[in-house]
Amino acid sequence: MHGMTALLATALITIFLGSSVTVELMGRHAAIATVKQLIVFPGLAILVPALALTGLSGLRLARHHRGALVERKLRRMRLVAANGLLVLTPCAFYLDDLASAGRFDAHFVVFQGLELCAGFANITLMALNMRDGWRMTHGHAVRAD
Repeated sequence: MHGMTALLATALITIFLGSSVTVELMGRHAAIATVKQLIVFPGLAILVPALALTGLSGLRLARHHRGALVERKLRRMRLVAANGLLVLTPCAFYLDDLASAGRFDAHFVVFQGLELCAGFANITLMALNMRDGWRMTHGHAVRAD
């Protein structure tokens, strides 16, 4: 379950970012507003539980493992959670509000940039965790990065 929920969460974040960039490049305000609305719902309604299940199942699995690799995975997951709760979720709601009001001004651009950077950071952290999880479950030698 852990690997599947992690993959789902990473895929959703990637879809959110890819969709945002695509509609921004198209420049059609109606499409941007639709994407922002879909990210909030049903997007976050699927992503938040997927991330929670990933974190909880990861903690449960970590009980049986010790070492630098597990500590790095746990540290990264804390950063993913904080970034999601403190940056990405508020940005998603704010950008949805702005887009639904037709306000594609400087505030929108700044918060869109923040959301893209924070989303890319989360994808990177989650990909590193998946890599290390793969190493742990498949017995590969682990470097001390």
